[in-house]
Amino acid sequence: MSAYSIRDLENLSGIKAHTIRIWEQRYSIVKPSRSDTNIRTYDDEDLKRILNISVLKDKGFKISKIAGLSSDELCDKVFSLSEENLQYPDQIHNLTVAMIDMDEERFEKIISQCILQYNFENTMINIIYPFLSRIGTLWMTGSIGPAQEHFITHLIRQKMIVAIDGQIVRPNEHSKKFVLYLPEGEMHEVGLLFANYILRARNHRVFYLGQSLPFDDLSYVYENHQPDYLFSSITSVPGPDAIKVYIEKLGNKFPDVKILLTGYQVVGHLYKIPANVQIISNVNQLIEIAE
Repeated sequence: MSAYSIRDLENLSGIKAHTIRIWEQRYSIVKPSRSDTNIRTYDDEDLKRILNISVLKDKGFKISKIAGLSSDELCDKVFSLSEENLQYPDQIHNLTVAMIDMDEERFEKIISQCILQYNFENTMINIIYPFLSRIGTLWMTGSIGPAQEHFITHLIRQKMIVAIDGQIVRPNEHSKKFVLYLPEGEMHEVGLLFANYILRARNHRVFYLGQSLPFDDLSYVYENHQPDYLFSSITSVPGPDAIKVYIEKLGNKFPDVKILLTGYQVVGHLYKIPANVQIISNVNQLIEIAE
């Protein structure tokens, strides 16, 4: 079972920590454990309850009425609302609950409804990406376990592969060649898969090389296919001490191609980068390039 701080609950639900404390005292909506130094710790059931209350409160339900509902009754209320046009934050909360419970059926229902309501690309940009950002922070701080994170990212990966497989690319005079890859040792593929979808949807030719590609193999593809762009997402490797050297190596080795980089290790860092390297801080920048 995972353990969350009151700040985790605030960040995931949007409900201020001060408000959660008041609700604890007034309505006993959650019952945290306390350390010897009186620090609150919340479990999965507490987080699910707060997330469900957040959805209902945003829909006009009064906290005094919500507080009297059992956890199962709260879930049923939120589930009944899922047939309606819920907003992005509500669906992100629902996905978090599906992740906590490792509930594939609930995940499928949420994603299917979102795709019908918003289409696949908007679902990815406005729901899946913010959701992954939230759970990524929790995973790195140890608030959730690897099993929950792996479970949900695997389901998301499956959805993207199906969406990519359903595309028919029709290259035209404006089409460019993109090589997509992850550095050797890098396994976080979700962002790369979505980039593949975005580029193919706009009729660009994509050489998708996937996870953990040795640098020599990247050089081979570059020399034999002369792409217009290289795209990579750098999350965990080559590591903070080596990333600057790696970026310079890319710029020097492939001077005649535009190199697009994204990921935790490059976004927001003030590296001095070669002229042919561009940092992509959000998906809309990639869409602008693709269009």
